[in-house]
Amino acid sequence: MSNNKGSILLFLIFLCLAGCKKQQHLPDPLEAGWNNKSVCEIMEDNPKIRVLKCTFAPGVGHERHYHATHFGYTIKGSKFRIKDTTGVREVNVPTGTEFYNDGIEWHEVLNIGDSTAVFLIIEPKNQ
Repeated sequence: MSNNKGSILLFLIFLCLAGCKKQQHLPDPLEAGWNNKSVCEIMEDNPKIRVLKCTFAPGVGHERHYHATHFGYTIKGSKFRIKDTTGVREVNVPTGTEFYNDGIEWHEVLNIGDSTAVFLIIEPKNQ
């Protein structure tokens, strides 16, 4: 290979590496757990939806993960410390709370309350 071709090849490799963003793979809510233990289980998984039941005893959280579009329902509430792109906050999540989100880039949570919390997460699948 001539010196000129080698220089062009090195330049192209540099451009590719400089222009490629490193993307960190974050788990989805089912893949994410706490201290290497699952906190969510599949209740239903079919071509249209996936339903997860996620349980957090006091002192148990959910490692950093992302969410696709989803609807959620709090079967049993508690108090949580939530860290996300907006910072860290503590929130009471009462039993019966409903929520909808078009997606969450990332967050991590910790049950800082004194009762076990249980959530249903319903994710529509793209048709």
